Amino acid sequence: MTLRVLTWHVHGSYLQYLSHVPVTWVLPIRPERDPGYVGRGATFDWPDHVVEVPADNVGDVDLVLTQSRRNWEVDRHDVLGARVQELPRVHLEHDPPPAWPNDARHPVQDPDALLVHVTPFNALMWDPGVTPTAVVEHGVAVPDLPWTGERDRGITVVNNLWSRGRRLGPDVFEQVAAAVPLDLAGMHGERHPCWLGDVRLRELHRLLPSYRFLLNPIRYTSLGLAVCEALALGLPVLGLATTEMATAVRNGHNGYVETDPARLLEHARRLLADRDEAAALSVGARRVARERFGIERFVADWTALLHGHAGTPAARSTSAGVSASSPGSA
Repeated sequence: MTLRVLTWHVHGSYLQYLSHVPVTWVLPIRPERDPGYVGRGATFDWPDHVVEVPADNVGDVDLVLTQSRRNWEVDRHDVLGARVQELPRVHLEHDPPPAWPNDARHPVQDPDALLVHVTPFNALMWDPGVTPTAVVEHGVAVPDLPWTGERDRGITVVNNLWSRGRRLGPDVFEQVAAAVPLDLAGMHGERHPCWLGDVRLRELHRLLPSYRFLLNPIRYTSLGLAVCEALALGLPVLGLATTEMATAVRNGHNGYVETDPARLLEHARRLLADRDEAAALSVGARRVARERFGIERFVADWTALLHGHAGTPAARSTSAGVSASSPGSA
C-alpha cells in the first residue's frame, strides 16, 4: 500500500531527504504561496511522488505529518476541517526548546499522536507530557566525490547568520573569520566579505570537498543537515561542544568540538597548516557519516514509523535506528 502523507514545506532541505521515503507526499499550496504553502518550490529537485494539491481540496490522505507549531495548531485544521481528529497524526520536531528546557512542555499534547524528534538531544530537552515520542536521526545523500582539501580555507554553511540571534553564533563565526580564511554560504550573508551567496544544494555538495574544514558556529539548535552533509563529503568539522554536536564529532577522529572558541581557532589554524591531519580526520568524517547518517537507515526508519502509525504493514522492518518511548511527565 502506498501511503498518502499530508505535510507542509517547512524545512526544504529536510524534505529533500524525506522525499526518499517511498510514500506519496502531499503538499498543500495556495495561490499566494504563503509560508508552508509554497509546494515543491523552485530550488529543489524532488521526485514525482512529491505532489502539490490545492489547500482547500487536498483529497484523501492516510496520515498527517505536521512540522511546525503553526502546522499543528492552525494549518491542519484549516486544511482538513472535521477530518482532523480522524486521521493518524505525527508531529516532527526539528528544534530543541527555544526557552529554558527544564520547563519546556511540548505544545503537542495528544496521546494519540506521535512526536518525532530529529536528535536524541531534542528528545532529552523537551518534556513530551502525554504524547508518545520517537527519535529518527538525520540521513543524508551526497555525491561520491573525493575530499581534496586543496583550498587553504574553511567554510561555514548557515542561513541568515546575523538575523537569528546569538544562538546561531555570529560572534563565534566573526572571531574565527577575523583570524583565518573562512568563506560563508547561505542566505543573507552579505555582511561577510567572503560570502559565496545562497548556493544551490547540488552545487554546494560539489564545492565542499575542496575546503580544509567546515566550521559550525551554532550555540544551540538541532544538529544541522549541513554538518551531516559535510561529514559525508569528508570534511573535518569544527564546532561547539553543545547539543548533538558533542556526540557527532569526536576530537581527533572526525574534527574537534570545544566550549572555548579560542581553542576552535587553534584547531582551525593547525588544520590550515597541516593538510595531513585534515586528511586523517576526513577518513573519520566519512566513517561517522556512513555509520550514523546513512540515507538507507533514514528511509527504513521513516518507512516503518509512518506505516506503523498509520496501521498498515511497513515496507521494511523497523530499523534499530528508531528509538521510542512512552509519554513523559513534568
